[in-house]
Amino acid sequence: MESFPSPTLWAIPFFVATVAGEWLWSRKNNHIRYETRDAITSLSLGIGSVVAGLLTGGVVLMLALWAYEYRLFDLPMNWPNALWLVPVAFILDDLAYYWFHRTAHRVRWFWAAHVIHHSSRHYNLTTALRQTWTGFFALSFIFRMPLFFLGFPPALIFFLAGLNLVYQYWIHTEAIDRMPRWFEAVMNTPSHHRVHHATNPRYLDRNYAGVFIIWDKMFGTFEPETIDETINYGIVKNLTSYNIFWAAFHEWIGMAQDLWSAPWRYKLNYLIKPPGWSHDGSRESSETIKARWAQQERVKWQNMTSSSSVADQQGARLPDG
Repeated sequence: MESFPSPTLWAIPFFVATVAGEWLWSRKNNHIRYETRDAITSLSLGIGSVVAGLLTGGVVLMLALWAYEYRLFDLPMNWPNALWLVPVAFILDDLAYYWFHRTAHRVRWFWAAHVIHHSSRHYNLTTALRQTWTGFFALSFIFRMPLFFLGFPPALIFFLAGLNLVYQYWIHTEAIDRMPRWFEAVMNTPSHHRVHHATNPRYLDRNYAGVFIIWDKMFGTFEPETIDETINYGIVKNLTSYNIFWAAFHEWIGMAQDLWSAPWRYKLNYLIKPPGWSHDGSRESSETIKARWAQQERVKWQNMTSSSSVADQQGARLPDG
């Protein structure tokens, strides 16, 4: 089995240096927001995620090797085979990430593990380090399993997944406005990902991309950032403390409470329906929030159109001179 270095471990000095640089810049630039307790929470959650990964990584590797034993194709990492194998694997891995990420926002079971990453009300490089502790328990790794069945070597996929994660680090910032137009058209950028972390109704459940924003454009989940609306970060119901254990487990606890109290015929729905779903309609999901916002925008537009029409008619009746 091929051996590759860990991109995330190699990138740690880069993470430390850039977080320090962004923090220093934020002291002189009010546009870049840092809150000390929030940043410490993010860093602590990042350390916890590394520990969780070390504890569960062996099991994921064994499952990947098991799937690889039943591969459909032999795709050896030899020269010149690697010239096409690595780019294809990177693209397919990013596509797998897109569907994981989209599912993690649309299915509460996966959201319970992923919500930790969205729990900060600030958007800076420390937010990128706010990673899950329970991804293994949520079975998040299953989205990459088809790649092993196809015949892509597990070591290669784990290496590329690490590169994917490192790429996503730099897009968690307000220090960069827009990249060149050609880059924004294809790649995920800080502008695109700010949309993803927003709680504004316009932006909810959009821009799931890891590296290539083209997936969102292909599958109808793309939303551009607009200068007309200030972004609010966090989750729909924000946390009220900086307790790292509450940040890591609060959604699991809430889901367990719902399972305990819900009628039997609704229990499964509390696992597989989107976050915010309730059997009696007493809570708000992203769908209901977006629907209410869309209705308000329609009313606003109709009022503006009506006012403009009245003004035009009055202007038309004014005598010349």
